[in-house]
Amino acid sequence: MVERTYTMIKPECVENKHIGEVISRIEQGGFRIRAMKMVHLTKQEAQAFYAVHKERPFYNDLTDFMSSGPIVAMVLEKENCIKDYRDFIGSTNPAEAAEGTIRRDFGADIQCNCVHASDSPENAEKEIHFFFADRDLV
Repeated sequence: MVERTYTMIKPECVENKHIGEVISRIEQGGFRIRAMKMVHLTKQEAQAFYAVHKERPFYNDLTDFMSSGPIVAMVLEKENCIKDYRDFIGSTNPAEAAEGTIRRDFGADIQCNCVHASDSPENAEKEIHFFFADRDLV
């Protein structure tokens, strides 16, 4: 089944000038980009996006980090997109990610792991619409 997912290139990956390389890998991996934009989240926007983690001890550090610089927000499409993309980018902890994955190659640690990926169809839908209106999806 063709499905969509949300991903973003995180601030440290943007800062380290890996945008083009990450996008190239995504496309070479068979994922179609259906929407894309660069934005700089405010602290309040980062808090809203990561509200699901509000009670977690890392929430404040995470939202500080995610509002520290621009991100590249994208909607991807492919058969089995959510699971395939999560496998494609590797484990949340880059040290545990498989060789050749985006997180292994560009991530520094569990927070600065280069990319975010939706973990379910419900979250993908919510995250896509956090950044994009229906008319933005091509």
